[in-house]
Amino acid sequence: MSTPPQTLDRDGIAARIPHSGSMCLLDGLLGWDADTVRCRASSHRDAAHPLRSPGGLLAPVAIEYASQAMALHGALTALPGSTPSAGFLAAARSVTLHVPRLDDVPGLLLVQATRLAGADQQALYQFTLHDEQGRLLVDGRATVVLNTPLVPP
Repeated sequence: MSTPPQTLDRDGIAARIPHSGSMCLLDGLLGWDADTVRCRASSHRDAAHPLRSPGGLLAPVAIEYASQAMALHGALTALPGSTPSAGFLAAARSVTLHVPRLDDVPGLLLVQATRLAGADQQALYQFTLHDEQGRLLVDGRATVVLNTPLVPP
C-alpha cells in the first residue's frame, strides 16, 4: 500500500474530504504528520465565496477552514485501505478572532490543526490561521465527534 502524499493540490484535497466545488476552501496541503496538518488557502479573497455575507468574509469562517484541515488530517492518518471516519464538528472553544474579517487579508491563509487528544469516538484539535507574514488571525480549539451513526430521516 502506498504512503499518503506530503503535499496535495486542491483536487487532491477535495478527493479526500466531504467538501467539493466551491465549498472546498483549501488550495493545498503543505505538510502533515501523525499530529499536525498544515494547509494553504486563497479562497478567502473570492467575491463568490460560499460563506461570504453582505459584510464580507467574517473571521468566524476560519472555523470552517480549520474543520476542513482536520477532515483532511483524518483522511491522511487513516489506516491504508480503510475508509476515514465520518467526523462532525461538535464544539469550538477558546476561539480568538484577532481580525474581524478574512477577505481583506492579502496573500494566502495558512491553516494549521494539531490533534491534542482523541480516540475512536472523538478528537480534540488546536487550530490557527495566519497570514503569509505570520500574523495570527484566528486561533482556538475544536472537538470532532467520529464514527457517529447516521440517523435515518
